[in-house]
Amino acid sequence: MHFAICIVGSNTAFDKHLFPKCTVLAMHVAFLVLVDWKTGKYSCAPRYVLGDTAMQKMAQSHVFLSGVGGLGVEIAKNIILAGVKALTVHDTKQCTKWDLGTNFFIHEDDIISQRNRAEATLHHIAELNPYVHVAASTVPLDESTDLSFLKQYQCVILTEVSLSLQKKINDFCHAQQPPIKFISADVYGICSRLFCDFGDEFEVLDTTGEEPKEIFISNITQSNPGIVTCLENHPHRLETGQFLTFREVNGMSCLNGSTHQITVVSPYSFSIGNTSDMEPYLHGGIAVQVKTPKMFYFVSVFVKASFFSAPLQIHVAMLALNHFEENFGRMPNIGDTYTLLFCSIFKPQVNGDLVKWLSRTAQGFLAPLAAAVGGVASQEVLKAVTGKFSPLQQWLYIDMLDIVIPLEKMGSEEFLPRGDRYDALRACIGESLCQKLHDLNVFLVGCGAIGCEMLKNFALLGVGTGQDKGLVTITDPDLIEKSNLNRQFLFRPHHIQKPKSYTAAEATLNINPCLKIDSYINKVCPATENTYSDEFYTRQDVIVTALDNVEARRYIDSRCVANLRPLIDSGTMGTKGHTEVVVPHLTESYNSHRDPPEEEIPFCTLKSFPAAIEHTIQWARDKFESLFSHKPSLFNKFWQTYPSAEEVLQRIKSGESLEGCFHVIKTLSRRPRNWTQCVELARVKFEKYFSHKALQLLHSFPLDTRLKDGSLFWQSPKRPPFPVKFDFNDPLHYDFIVSAAKLFSTVYCVPFTEQVINTAVVFLFHYLNLFCTKCMYFIPLNTTHLQVVQTDETARKPDHIPVSSEDERNAIFQLEKSILSNEALQNDLEMKPIAFEKDDDSNGHVDFITAASNLRAKMYNIEPADRFKTKRIAGKIIPAIATATAAVSGLVALELIKVVGGYPADAYKNCFLNLAIPIMVFTETAKVRRTEIRNGISFTIWDRWTIYGKEDFTLLDFINAVREKYGIEPTMVVQGVKMLYVPVMPGHIKRLKLTMQKLVKPSADKKYVDLTVSFAPETDGDEDLPGPPVRYYFVQEDN
Repeated sequence: MHFAICIVGSNTAFDKHLFPKCTVLAMHVAFLVLVDWKTGKYSCAPRYVLGDTAMQKMAQSHVFLSGVGGLGVEIAKNIILAGVKALTVHDTKQCTKWDLGTNFFIHEDDIISQRNRAEATLHHIAELNPYVHVAASTVPLDESTDLSFLKQYQCVILTEVSLSLQKKINDFCHAQQPPIKFISADVYGICSRLFCDFGDEFEVLDTTGEEPKEIFISNITQSNPGIVTCLENHPHRLETGQFLTFREVNGMSCLNGSTHQITVVSPYSFSIGNTSDMEPYLHGGIAVQVKTPKMFYFVSVFVKASFFSAPLQIHVAMLALNHFEENFGRMPNIGDTYTLLFCSIFKPQVNGDLVKWLSRTAQGFLAPLAAAVGGVASQEVLKAVTGKFSPLQQWLYIDMLDIVIPLEKMGSEEFLPRGDRYDALRACIGESLCQKLHDLNVFLVGCGAIGCEMLKNFALLGVGTGQDKGLVTITDPDLIEKSNLNRQFLFRPHHIQKPKSYTAAEATLNINPCLKIDSYINKVCPATENTYSDEFYTRQDVIVTALDNVEARRYIDSRCVANLRPLIDSGTMGTKGHTEVVVPHLTESYNSHRDPPEEEIPFCTLKSFPAAIEHTIQWARDKFESLFSHKPSLFNKFWQTYPSAEEVLQRIKSGESLEGCFHVIKTLSRRPRNWTQCVELARVKFEKYFSHKALQLLHSFPLDTRLKDGSLFWQSPKRPPFPVKFDFNDPLHYDFIVSAAKLFSTVYCVPFTEQVINTAVVFLFHYLNLFCTKCMYFIPLNTTHLQVVQTDETARKPDHIPVSSEDERNAIFQLEKSILSNEALQNDLEMKPIAFEKDDDSNGHVDFITAASNLRAKMYNIEPADRFKTKRIAGKIIPAIATATAAVSGLVALELIKVVGGYPADAYKNCFLNLAIPIMVFTETAKVRRTEIRNGISFTIWDRWTIYGKEDFTLLDFINAVREKYGIEPTMVVQGVKMLYVPVMPGHIKRLKLTMQKLVKPSADKKYVDLTVSFAPETDGDEDLPGPPVRYYFVQEDN
């Protein structure tokens, strides 16, 4: 696999922070410099990626796309899902059998009725996003066409258009004022090309899309240049030349509000210019990265290759292919003397394999390659119409020589058409490999964005369509949500709240009715190993994961290693994505490397010392869980255990300690009975959270408090809180009260209507102001009553808070009062816990968290966040966009072909990409490591020793069998976390006489158990030597 970027008039920098561990293998980059112009040298998911400004620009853009073949339909799908205003799809060709294997929106009846490709796909493209106006055009587009009609579009995309016409249209678009953004893309067999021209000058306001970095400052020197040092263990991750603005600096206050260009000194410091004349730095301060616009320059470069100073071989080869097509009116066939034509035109030293395979496969089409290139191309379209992210400058080439070179010995008849939907694929990989794909058993875990794209690729490749063999098994426990529709393209609005796996299976059959597909809705985890058993995994030829969490990936990887199954993993986050191939006996597994754990917010930071909006949002999210989910669940559990209040009262009076009793009784005694009391409870919470909490902290730690070393307690990153005084006219205060009251009404089963809220709220607030004036005075707790305020960042939230004897007496009094007031009846002993749901805007969940978070932010003088950002952080939403998922799924499907073909280790490639920069890095898979035990005995993660026992087989027999078969004696035997035999443990020597059946205690249907063994070190005092898993069969298996 080769990846080539040809860039005009620009320099690029590899982001070392993005791929710190990558070994770049085959990223061939060349600069094709013509002229150094000017210098002389629908949805939340795309919105989270692009931002509001870019979404608004995109929603006003008109795009023209010519060529609705396999690549064109990929581009159309992605930009429709993203949400442009209007798209015109143009094509003059009729649907053919060939299109069934390349275009997922063309069906058999389109071929029978000889429909135009644009008209046949129009309806399917349009229903992806009802907010995008989609039109079809079938008029000829050729050298004689008047191009003035293109002036109505902001971006023009060409696929399957001759090189001469591409040049003419490119020149026209470039000459307009403002220029029409021009993109051309093509896939010829195993090779692909992408070209962008956005005019002489193209301004980008945000080149990366990353959140501006905020750096907490610990010191600034009074020198030239001034050196800024970050807080300990918090690297700034900045680059020289970036700009920062300062705020909240104490002492060197003239820096506040100023902007400086920085020079990196170390990972924890940078310089900002002369600070020698400024006041001495005292403490605090935050440096915030400033996004600066960047100008990109383009030229129209569809010109003769002789102008290029450093031509890439693939660039030259594809230009030659275009000349061949224009001279002969067709693509070369297998056996054409293409090399002679190539050499007569260009004459450089060219890779013979590249020329040969481009010639042999040019008539064919690799659908997964189109998916990958289509993802990149459609992201460039979004850049063109929004000015967000760095555009490609200006050429991109990707080839799949890795796939075809191992097919060298195949006869030419393998690649000839047979009149079915797989002719385009067959022309690239041959009939034998096509048949292996048809007979494949594949298990796809996850039917979200990547899962939908993968199923589309499976359908086009014919995976699981064999007459006697082949099956696609899919699973996903989730239901379809509205927010899924903008990137999970198999789903439509009428599918909402239906199972993803069943719906995806049905939609995939519309693409290829011959597909055999089996759908599940189970989560793949230890609890479902009866369904996804070892036998299940053994039946699979390959497992493909499309998951959104590391834990699930690690579990499935362990199952693949245990059952010697290949695994292809992938994932995306916004414009970033990765693919990883795991092949038994050839590569390391997913679990062989560990990413650093995500940083958790310390408990003391959340509870008392927030420093960033993320801290206040997490605090509000935790409050939601505590108030509306956790406490109601504990309340219900308690009263399910103790069915009556009278029984509980009798027990606690007799001195019995009932777990959770105090908190349950407290909740019961304060239970609101009507809407007014729900508002009253919300108002009490307001005062507690946003006034009393601040007053108590300042009482415990006055502003002039100093630490033992003499430094101020309240200095960066600690911010002193200031109480928020309730104001009925403040919309934020109002929102908190109303949203909290609604949620209290729900959990306490208090009916309310919007009319009740609107008519009663003014009166209630007036009443509550009087209520609070009389009853909500702040009385500070002294140290004897006050729980110690936690300042240790390593401390965790305590599991249990002890209850005092006074609290117990109050509980008895409160419960007696509730019983006497008939407020402890059966209905009073039930609550309705609420599960947080981010996608339903009417439920008030995000409203509460937004209001609570921003009130806490106001209390600590932290910049607030809008509802949209709050929803993303509180809902732990992973930003997603169809462009990246399409690109990643295409790369996965290309690796799948190699796995099915049984390719050697050096053929497989992992990929890391970021379409925003843009960058794609292909790396070799990590070769499997071999661990030496001793005396020439070694193993890898893929090795498994096997011992066959019988009913009376003892632990000693097992140890002797390992020694006799493998030449080394185990000194320790472990089953999972259970230690079966550790000689130093008391009583373990006696276990040697016990049978394996008694020690392991297998279930009736369990045939074997995997054990971990260790061996004695060669030198006393060294650690025991690890060994491979030993699979012990309880009885001899029949061969």
